[in-house]
Amino acid sequence: MRKLYYLVAAVLLCTACKNNSAVPTELQDGDLAFNYQKMPKKLELNPEATKLVEGWVEFKTLSSSFDVLYKARNNEDLALAIDDLIEKEKLLAASTYPGILDDFQIKSRQRVLKTYFLKVKASILNNQDATEPTIEMLEAYNAFRRQFNVVINSQLDEKLILDEE
Repeated sequence: MRKLYYLVAAVLLCTACKNNSAVPTELQDGDLAFNYQKMPKKLELNPEATKLVEGWVEFKTLSSSFDVLYKARNNEDLALAIDDLIEKEKLLAASTYPGILDDFQIKSRQRVLKTYFLKVKASILNNQDATEPTIEMLEAYNAFRRQFNVVINSQLDEKLILDEE
């Protein structure tokens, strides 16, 4: 009986001390790869909106910074692009909006976009996967651009409405 007890104890000791590689290890900084292939495409503006934003330098610089974001292939590139986007958004918020684009609907979409910039930056700084927040940010950017189209397409002719002949 004693031999059986020692044999069971030895087997348990050997299996308990065995290095179990099935236990997941923590992700290191290099393992957090940004998946750039899942990023949605940038929404195109309609021709009338394009004419309005042609002279809006701050919007053009923000848009070109988004083009740089689409070229990001890892977290370091993404972090640099997000920092640049945050700076360009500050300049856009302080700028004068052209014509009918000076609307609270567009400005609110811009604030949402800024929130997503900060969310992506927080994910990068906390060494978390930044793919999902980046996709959400790009969807918010497309909603921002879509709002330009909506505002321009929903303009009513006040003369027709107020004409009481």
